[in-house]
Amino acid sequence: MTRPPRRFPVRPAPLTLLLLALGASGLSGARVRLGEALPPHPWHDSGRELVVLYSHDCGDIGPLWGALESAGLPIRAVNPEETPAPAPAGLTPWRGDDATQFSRELKVSAYPAVLLVQDGRVLNAWEGDFVAGDTQRFK
Repeated sequence: MTRPPRRFPVRPAPLTLLLLALGASGLSGARVRLGEALPPHPWHDSGRELVVLYSHDCGDIGPLWGALESAGLPIRAVNPEETPAPAPAGLTPWRGDDATQFSRELKVSAYPAVLLVQDGRVLNAWEGDFVAGDTQRFK
């Protein structure tokens, strides 16, 4: 008697889910130019990573942080502008005039902005409103 082959459910990787959810959310239409090198920054590039630019005006972006953390990539938190805003535990945001200049050079038009970066170059970018319900697509 032969048994049918075992089939394992295909589950997309967390990064794939993140990219799909961000693309389907309000974070499209970024002005950041794809393929450009990041402006000067205080961290060492680590292959593929996420750079998150956010301000105090973003409101509750806890679900966004959770979704980004589940992607399993290093996260660089950048908190430009003058009013500090917290980042999740374990992340130390880059703040101050240099962080604001970084954001300006990238031509970020809205916060939060999420950049997928490979070896210091922007692969993809999302800017704008993030709706808490969008995180359901990551699960």
